[in-house]
Amino acid sequence: MTNHTLMMEFLLMKFTENWALLMLHAAFFLMIFLVATMENVLIILLTILDQRLHTPMYFFLRHLSFADLCLVSATVPKSIVNSITFTDSISFLGCVIQLFLVVLLAASEIGILTVMSYDRYVAICRPLHYEAIMNTGVCVQMMAVSWFNGGALGVLYSVGTFSLNFCDSNRIHQFFCDVPALLQLSCSEEHTTINISVAIGVCYAFSCLVCIVLSYVHIFSTVLKIPSRQSQSKAVSTCLPHLIVVSAFLVTGAVAYLKPVSSAPSPIDLLVSVFYSVVPPTLNPIIYCLRNKDIKSALSKILWNIKSS
Repeated sequence: MTNHTLMMEFLLMKFTENWALLMLHAAFFLMIFLVATMENVLIILLTILDQRLHTPMYFFLRHLSFADLCLVSATVPKSIVNSITFTDSISFLGCVIQLFLVVLLAASEIGILTVMSYDRYVAICRPLHYEAIMNTGVCVQMMAVSWFNGGALGVLYSVGTFSLNFCDSNRIHQFFCDVPALLQLSCSEEHTTINISVAIGVCYAFSCLVCIVLSYVHIFSTVLKIPSRQSQSKAVSTCLPHLIVVSAFLVTGAVAYLKPVSSAPSPIDLLVSVFYSVVPPTLNPIIYCLRNKDIKSALSKILWNIKSS
C-alpha cells in the first residue's frame, strides 16, 4: 500500500536561501515584468488606436501581445511575491489555475504564430488575393480557433496532471506550476490521462510546425524569384524575426515537455522554463517592432498628440 497525501498546497522552488540574493532576484524579475507589460500594452494600444494598423498582420500581433502579457502575468508576479515575503507556498487551487493558464496561453501562442506565418505567406506569395483571403471574418475565425485549441489543451493538461496521486513531498522543483515538475511528485503508476494529453499537445505543436515550415518554404522560394535586391531584403527582414520567435518558443517548449522526467532538480530545467515562459513575452515586442516603420510612426503620432495637448 502506498501512502497517498491530499495536497492542500505546493512549495515552489526558491532560487536561493540568501535574503539579499532573493531581493536581487525579485528586483530582476520585477524589471522584466514591468518591461514586458509596458511593451505588450503599448502594442495593444497602438494597434487599437491607430487606424493604419487595423490590418490582419497587426490584428494577429495584438493577440500575440495579449497572450504574452497574460503569460508573463501568470508566472512572474507570484515568484516576485514569494521572494519578497521569503515564502515559497502556492495553494492547490492556485497551482491548478497557474498550470491551466500557462498551457492555455502557450498553446494559443503557438496557434497565433502559425496564423501569422500563413498571413506572411499570403502577403508575399499571393499579394493580389490578400484582401480576399485574409478578410475580417477569416481572421476572427483563425484567432478563435487558436484560443479554443489553447483552452482545450489547458483543460486536458490540468485534468490529466491533477488526476494523479501525489505522495510525500509537495516541493515543486520549478518557480511556477508546470506539468513536468508536477509529474516528478506523482506516485501514480499509470499516467494514461496525462500521456494522452501530452500526445495530443505534441501532435498539435507538430502540425503547427509543419504549417509554419511549409509557409516559409513557399515564402523563401517566392522571395528568391524577386529580381530586386531591396525587395528581397525587405521580405526577409519581415519574415526572419517571426522565424526566430517560433524556433525559440517551440524548441524550448519541446525540451521542457518531451525530455524524460528526472527525479532530481536540474538548473537546465529552470533555465528552459524561463526561456519559454518569461523571455518570449519580453523579446517578442522588440523583435517584431524594433524595425517596424508603421509601429514607430503610430507611436510618434501618439506622443506628438500628447505633447501638443
